[in-house]
Amino acid sequence: MAKDEVMETGGGGDFAAKDYTDPPPAPLIDAAELASWSLYRAVIAEFIATLLFLYITVATVIGYKHQTDPAVNSAADAACGGVGVLGIAWAFGGMIFVLVYCTAGISGGHINPAVTFGLFLARKVSLVRALLYMIAQCLGAMCGVGLVKAFQSAYFVRYGGGANTLAAGYSKGTGLAAEIIGTFVLVYTVFSATDPKRSARDSHVPVMAAPPDRLRRVHGPPGHHPHHRHRHQPGPEPGGRRHLQQGQGLG
Repeated sequence: MAKDEVMETGGGGDFAAKDYTDPPPAPLIDAAELASWSLYRAVIAEFIATLLFLYITVATVIGYKHQTDPAVNSAADAACGGVGVLGIAWAFGGMIFVLVYCTAGISGGHINPAVTFGLFLARKVSLVRALLYMIAQCLGAMCGVGLVKAFQSAYFVRYGGGANTLAAGYSKGTGLAAEIIGTFVLVYTVFSATDPKRSARDSHVPVMAAPPDRLRRVHGPPGHHPHHRHRHQPGPEPGGRRHLQQGQGLG
């Protein structure tokens, strides 16, 4: 018998269907959502987060290219100047970390149209929310890059706006494949991090030793005790589905 269908929850032989709760699918079009302030607050959060992400990362790339430009600096300075490729990676990763932490509880911390589109296909967000998120993300990205160009116009033009370029020896098809694979890994990571089965008792191996009863026994069905409710499990309060849908993503 499949372990996700039946699991022992007590010493008396009680059984529960499964120890996690899948959230209900989001409606395709939720007209009532347009009257909710939480939707527009989430859209604003996505706009600001994407603006800050593009501003910091593009400025970092342009600064690195300027500091390592042999036409501007001496050969010795250009060889060891700038934050380096690792520093650029830290700028991207660090900004995502901070911005997701700041916006996860408001919008779900998407900060990427690919993430929003993937969650929409999985029926985690409605069509209305997905469209507004993607519009806000694109506008935020344009405004963030626009700020870089406004503050560092000469460097922006000289270094092509910090845009990615193919390295020597790689074709456009290879670059496209790398972008597709990278985007897939990003969206897959988001889905894995928000999967309700992550909190299931049989979905991981505990690292620290503990008595079996402490690891395996939960008296009552899932959600029976308030501390056992998963973060994606809808609550009984009015509007619970809308609040649940708002938190889909990394929130």
